[in-house]
Amino acid sequence: MTLAPPTANPRKTTTVRQLGAVDIAALRAAVMAIPEAVWDAENARKPNKFEVLGTTRHIVFRFIESPLDWRGDFDCPAWPQWRGLLEPVLAQAVRAYGYAHGTFPRVMLARLPAGGVIHPHIDANPAAKWPHKIHVPLSTNPGVVSCFGGGEHLFPIGEAVEVNNLGPHWVHNGGATDRIHLILEYYDADQPEPDWLEPLLHVDRAR
Repeated sequence: MTLAPPTANPRKTTTVRQLGAVDIAALRAAVMAIPEAVWDAENARKPNKFEVLGTTRHIVFRFIESPLDWRGDFDCPAWPQWRGLLEPVLAQAVRAYGYAHGTFPRVMLARLPAGGVIHPHIDANPAAKWPHKIHVPLSTNPGVVSCFGGGEHLFPIGEAVEVNNLGPHWVHNGGATDRIHLILEYYDADQPEPDWLEPLLHVDRAR
């Protein structure tokens, strides 16, 4: 059986899309108070252990069950404790889309240390083709350079931005402080699913 290659959601940005300011004060204060031991423990059990992420540490709140399908997700152990702080920020970050039934399949904190590098890569799994990929910076410095959509950017604290995760992208923290972003994926549950999804899942189930 020959499958059509998964194509991107036409609603996703191909460069970067500014989504507006978000009130991150309460969340940022809580994140900056996270003990190093908690960062280490949460990072050790994260499901997204990819070499390209280098020394980036993560605290994962929600994640997908399969790299083929964004519609199946689960709450990680940290979610109940952080939900009250996260949900207002998530809602503000995605308000520009206007979806009546929007869903967050992946939500996490990503902490790139001073001098750290996220190597050039694309998010190649099929589950990355459909949701919007959104960053909300919580801590940064002028030495952080993020390359998305063919351009270099310094994303300001508290400004939500959708990035193109399907093209080559990388980050270098050339500053003296850590760069911490809230990273989320978001999609419209009412949007018709792509033609390629069910055949892909059918072949996977048949293996």
